Amino acid sequence: ALKKAGGRARGAKLYVTLEPCFHYGRTPPCVDQVIDSGIREVVIGMVDPNPLTRGKSIAKLRRAGIKVRTGILRPDAERLNEIFVKYMRSQMPFVAAKCAQTLDGKIATVTGESKWITSSKTRDYARRVRDEFDAILVGVNTVLRDDPRLNGVRKTKRLKKIILDSSLKTPLTARLFKGARPADCVIAVTHKASPAKIKQFQNKGARLIICPAKDGRVDLKCLLKALAKEEITSILMEGGARVIGGALKEKLVDKLYIYVAPKIIGDQDALSSVVGVGTVNIGRSIRLKNLTSRNIGQDILLTGYV
Repeated sequence: ALKKAGGRARGAKLYVTLEPCFHYGRTPPCVDQVIDSGIREVVIGMVDPNPLTRGKSIAKLRRAGIKVRTGILRPDAERLNEIFVKYMRSQMPFVAAKCAQTLDGKIATVTGESKWITSSKTRDYARRVRDEFDAILVGVNTVLRDDPRLNGVRKTKRLKKIILDSSLKTPLTARLFKGARPADCVIAVTHKASPAKIKQFQNKGARLIICPAKDGRVDLKCLLKALAKEEITSILMEGGARVIGGALKEKLVDKLYIYVAPKIIGDQDALSSVVGVGTVNIGRSIRLKNLTSRNIGQDILLTGYV
């Protein structure tokens, strides 16, 4: 924006949601560009959450004689920067979970049929949401049952596709591999996976991460730590029900997208959207915060924080 403004930026007031960056990377620090542009005042929504650089740009701006105001609409700024804030403060990815369900909380019939619960308009919207994240994560049962592509909308966006597959049951013919760079498909396995099958996938260029097992499944917390070290800052978890339930139980989920269609399956044995949390006390059930809703045609999207 400063480059586009050119000389018109001199003497202007700059509004930013986040303290300008201080560190040297592929480009010079943003704070130096602000100073060089001749900006006279900077209004900052929130201070940099990175403990190594927090407040340093603000101090540098003030030393350069630029007026600085901070904390303007801070809660809103933190919401806009929620992925960066979580990653900087915890060195863990920001995790959102998504499910599409009926009014009675079902994601499939008792026979496993799930196409389609929500409308095509809602599904298009959900694909656009994928583009806000670095990676999409699903369990192997979702791959075997639905054979999803896990693509976003923007073709320029390289989404990582992560599969939780403790025993390596994923078929090499799965659609999610088609059109994707092999290195963008990550399969998290445990030591239960056959070395021969692991070799087979590696020969195809797929990436495998061998994780410890927890209750017979991939230890999700260990996997998230490994992904964070690869600078994957955000993950959208799309199922299945046990994957989302397990992540909620371990308190690894930050945000929920719940798409609700005006349909009722009405079968107690049909698959619910969340399985495995297992609370027996309503007072201890997971309560969402800052809940919002919006209509997408006849469907409703509920968004909330855990």
